Amino acid sequence: MTLRPRPRGDVINTWITTPLTAGLVRGAAELERTEHGLRPHRLPARARAQTPDPQLAMVEAQPSGVRISFRTRATAVELDTLATRRVYAGLPPRPHGVYDLLVDGHLTSRRSVAGGATLTIDMATGSTSHQPGPVGTVSFTGLPDTDKDVEIWLPHNEATELVALRTDAPVVPATGGDRPVWLHHGSSISHGSDAASPSTTWPAVAAAAGGVDLINLGLGGSALLDPFTARTLRDTAADLISVKIGINLVNADLMRLRAFVPAVHGFLDTIREGHPSTPLLVVSPIYCPIHEGTPGPASFDLGALRDGRVEFVATGDPADRAAGKLTLRVIREELARIVAQRATDDPHLHHLDGLGLYGAADFADLPLPDRLHPDAAAHRRIGENFARLAFEGTGAFAAHRSGRG
Repeated sequence: MTLRPRPRGDVINTWITTPLTAGLVRGAAELERTEHGLRPHRLPARARAQTPDPQLAMVEAQPSGVRISFRTRATAVELDTLATRRVYAGLPPRPHGVYDLLVDGHLTSRRSVAGGATLTIDMATGSTSHQPGPVGTVSFTGLPDTDKDVEIWLPHNEATELVALRTDAPVVPATGGDRPVWLHHGSSISHGSDAASPSTTWPAVAAAAGGVDLINLGLGGSALLDPFTARTLRDTAADLISVKIGINLVNADLMRLRAFVPAVHGFLDTIREGHPSTPLLVVSPIYCPIHEGTPGPASFDLGALRDGRVEFVATGDPADRAAGKLTLRVIREELARIVAQRATDDPHLHHLDGLGLYGAADFADLPLPDRLHPDAAAHRRIGENFARLAFEGTGAFAAHRSGRG
């Protein structure tokens, strides 16, 4: 911890620079030391080394659910970071990632940071190019002059390197109190695609309502029953675990029914090696009309792209279901059957139908803007529905809900 004077208006305040360490970062599997600082990863290095997929490399480094967490009396906080922003060739620029500031669990401010590197992606060719950029600073001021828990939720949709943390009062790592740890795995929907901010992705909304400490292993485009993901879940300390399975397997057209069923069993077996009696909730896909009865692969709607919009279409043939191609209806049926079969020997295994989170009526009210991902309002609804179905009443996690929100 270092002290240095820093001008603020016509007043010289003494700022404290606190080293960024694992004790201040929650929700990451590990922190990689870079030339600039620390890069949070949501998959450990051993898992990352087992696939050459650039999509997975990109999304696991986007720190969904990762936050800097500390206790302090500070009234002002500055965080230096280096973002890596995605730009899709031919499409309008994406908005900058958002940093959410929570004080004693309440969202009090949102900011973005300037600067940053740029990753340009050509969706037509699959090529990418990287342009370096400068470190930026996100500042929060006007915090109450009291002892408080502070969390800075990092952008869920852009890779971020942590460079420096400054405050005008000392900080100590937050303990997390007595909140149970909820470990969740899913697709881009769980990752937070199209949510308004990192603390308003549907898992973050549900975690706040359930009074639990979130570790979000939602991986955009990459919830594919990979064995290394199962081992990561197995090896991560958690009080509650959920896995949301389905949509990526359909839109990637990755496997047929013959492979899907044993892959699900194997995925659950691996998790159970490390968590033999932890409540484990298997969640089936939410409603998505393009893939309800039509297999993948999913593809960009080229007409929409020409008009500057991103929308998706299903390109499979519904008749191919007879040959074992997967649709969302098939996956929901199989997951319900698999969980019922296993639950005879595993009383801590539970099933949640994704249509209870977001079904046809929800789609009519809050349609998927790109035909695949929920928007900010739908994220909130899904999170609230999950909290009600999982953390309340007879829900799988109800007995473990913390009294703290």
